Amino acid sequence: MTKKIILSFIITIIFSAISKAQIDKNSELYKTILSKDSLLFNVGFNTCDIKQHENLLSENLKFYHDKDGVSDKTKFLYDLKNGLCKNQGTRQVMRVLVKESTEIFPLYRNGILYGAIQNGEHLFYESKESQPGSAKFTNVWTLESGDWKLTTSLSFGHQAYEIQKTENSIFENDIEIEKWLKENNVPTLGIGIINEGKLQQIKVYGTLTKGIAAAYNAIFNVASLTKPVTAIITLRLVSLGKWDLDEPIYNYWADSDVADNPRSKRLTTRHILSHQTGFPNWRYSTKSKKLDFQFEPVSQYQYSGEGFEYLRKALENKFNKKLNQLASELIFEPLEMTDTHYIWNNMIDEKRVAIGYDTKGKPYETVKNKSANGADDLLTTVEDYGKFLVSVMNGDGLSEKVFDDMVTAQVATKNGKHFGLGFEIYNFNNGDYALSHGGADNRVQTLVFIYPKTKKGLTIFTNVDDGYKVYEKILIHYLGEQGKEIIEIETAK
Repeated sequence: MTKKIILSFIITIIFSAISKAQIDKNSELYKTILSKDSLLFNVGFNTCDIKQHENLLSENLKFYHDKDGVSDKTKFLYDLKNGLCKNQGTRQVMRVLVKESTEIFPLYRNGILYGAIQNGEHLFYESKESQPGSAKFTNVWTLESGDWKLTTSLSFGHQAYEIQKTENSIFENDIEIEKWLKENNVPTLGIGIINEGKLQQIKVYGTLTKGIAAAYNAIFNVASLTKPVTAIITLRLVSLGKWDLDEPIYNYWADSDVADNPRSKRLTTRHILSHQTGFPNWRYSTKSKKLDFQFEPVSQYQYSGEGFEYLRKALENKFNKKLNQLASELIFEPLEMTDTHYIWNNMIDEKRVAIGYDTKGKPYETVKNKSANGADDLLTTVEDYGKFLVSVMNGDGLSEKVFDDMVTAQVATKNGKHFGLGFEIYNFNNGDYALSHGGADNRVQTLVFIYPKTKKGLTIFTNVDDGYKVYEKILIHYLGEQGKEIIEIETAK
């Protein structure tokens, strides 16, 4: 056969196979193929990590390019090493996947999955300042001894890219979003969308570190979004009859700074989860640098990370287990949250961690906690935290009484809001309500909303000091009138 006939034959097979519907974007196969695409290009191509190509390319690779002809694996790697990657110091070409263009179709033999076809579009930047070129591609991935390998790749339709101006929101156009993030100096943005009680969509934009595009499974430090996880661990233990919301914490733990203070014997889990402990946010922010009660527990609201650390130590003392072990048993393992950790360990893929930045674009050192903090520094992905929020929304693992306590106002905060147990409560004009929490540290700004009645929700992760500046546009786009109400509540004087 001539090369032309072979190519026509391959294209016929591919487009015959894709006559059936593409797979759901939340399916495991879709996520797997996107992950392989990310390794091949975001890590391999964009950073000249040749080893990624050696691992992911089949020995039988056939690569068809409408400008450069046909290559096998040997020629492809030779051209890459001696072309784009010959001088990494000056190389600037970058490939960016147009995520909304991606279509993936499974391939079966006798009912057994053996491969997948990936269709899409991608952009190529010759330099950071240049306008991109665009091309279409079709990749055939097959399972070889249990590993996914790229066996056939077609790259065609190369041309100058033209952004089509439409009336649609920028959130319907990934290229416009990337441009908007650059204008706002937000390196990485993760969005999770919950509808009908399910995590419907995951979107991750920007770069993890300079030059490396963020994959859908980027790992974020989510700061105080740690607190809801600690709260749900506790509430599940309450639902199991192993912990009491209103029993004095003193029975299991007393910090040496306050052990002799009578108030410590009245402090309960309910006070902690609703931020009515009387503790400051952090003891190191006080003049004495010691923990102390600033008012009588349950007399008023005051946000406190110290309270959640107090709770962590009490839980660990009673159950003789570290918090991350309790979390694994009660939440992470049941929900298959494989990328979520209280502590830094060898299970974390450091290449997927979104580095935090200050407002001037200077990176912070990555926090690598060796012990759990009940209030701060949880590491997770948009997908994992979305699974957690769906579970909370549906009341999984919670008794009816505990769920009702969680969503019932325990104390007023500000501007008509209240804290329940572990979450702040927003009440809307249409009678709906949302549970919410945020996270704010150096390098982190995160925010979540879930609606138990209407089964929808939204997750926003950013990795920069002032990432909050993108909240308004995102809230209004995804939450509509309730998004506007949230903005009004938060900006009211």
